[in-house]
Amino acid sequence: MVKVVVGNNLNKSEKIVESGATLRSVLEAAGVDYTRGQMNLDGCTLQPGDLNKTFADFGITTGKCFLLNVVKADNA
Repeated sequence: MVKVVVGNNLNKSEKIVESGATLRSVLEAAGVDYTRGQMNLDGCTLQPGDLNKTFADFGITTGKCFLLNVVKADNA
């Protein structure tokens, strides 16, 4: 079991999930719109296709991790 802090810049929640759960399924269950902003897992930017991988694929099988959608707004 993995404790996942999932959310975005404004809202975060903790979910307990199986290490075999995909990142996408956790985001959808938490209601996080992952189409806006940059997705990060423990501070590392996710690449195309990574949302379909499991936490175990990233070596996360126990403990706590952060799955966050970060929207960066630059002023011109």
